[in-house]
Amino acid sequence: MMKAQQAAEGAPARKQPLLVLIGPTAVGKTRMSLDIAKAWDAEIISGDSMQVYRGMDIGTAKIAPDEREGIPHHLIDICEPESSYSVADFQSGATAAIEQITKRGKLPFIVGGTGLYVESVCYQYQFADNGSDEAFRQEQERYAAEFGAEALHARLAAVDPLAGQRLHPNDLRRVIRALEVYHMTGQTFSEQQAGQTKESPYKLCIIGLTMDRAELYRRIEARVDLMMEQGLIDEVKRLLERNLPSHAVAMQGLGYKEMADYLHGNCTLEAAVERLKRDTRRFAKRQLSWFRHMKNIHWIDMGENFHNNLLSIHGIIAGKFQVDLEYISNQSF
Repeated sequence: MMKAQQAAEGAPARKQPLLVLIGPTAVGKTRMSLDIAKAWDAEIISGDSMQVYRGMDIGTAKIAPDEREGIPHHLIDICEPESSYSVADFQSGATAAIEQITKRGKLPFIVGGTGLYVESVCYQYQFADNGSDEAFRQEQERYAAEFGAEALHARLAAVDPLAGQRLHPNDLRRVIRALEVYHMTGQTFSEQQAGQTKESPYKLCIIGLTMDRAELYRRIEARVDLMMEQGLIDEVKRLLERNLPSHAVAMQGLGYKEMADYLHGNCTLEAAVERLKRDTRRFAKRQLSWFRHMKNIHWIDMGENFHNNLLSIHGIIAGKFQVDLEYISNQSF
């Protein structure tokens, strides 16, 4: 399908297509992405900042290999939880994957809910080398250990309110990095992001999934219950047995910090589960807030009929990429 879209010989070079599917956690991106990928001969690039880590499957709602229905998935299980994987690393990996997928005549398709990661690729953000200050980082880590993640997050909110809204207090690594950027440059992380260009090197088609807030929250709570049944506690136990430092990504991710607190005897299991549900609802709210600041998103309400939503998405993609819709008649939707 994508090969037919290539410019005729001698014609001006065109931007290569890039399909993107975003939405809050538990909205239904995974199921929808598989159907879209099969119809459009696409390969999926995970746009989730946590699914890059091996051994973190249940808490990240990672799609298992036997559930991918033959669709290639990229940027999943590519590094260990001890590793530091940044948005710049993601941008580099995703950009390389897009080039490789396009060369194979397939459609590159980013699916995920980490807004900054997705935007960094869509608009090829330039990441300045602001340097680092290891002593400053360690000072912030000690402060968080002594006074709590909320207290450190309050430091960030005081100098960079926008970053404070977007970053969860438990996301210690990114909170410290945002503070470090301000410490090193005198400019907030949000100011640096605001100065980025919004001109994409790709022919973008961005689909956003949303649904009634009450229904989304119900789905989030059901997902947490399922994670507990699937063995989230054992998954966190295995990570703790690796003696990961408290500031490691694995210990800051949703589900991991809450269960670690329970396993350390800091709270009851019931309290840990309720806190996880609450924090996941808040995370979904922050995701939606981020997406609302992105431009040119075609929103689909997932509260409607799934079949009709899928047909609407096919129409949006065909219109954006100027593809003949005749292929739809040959599909079994």
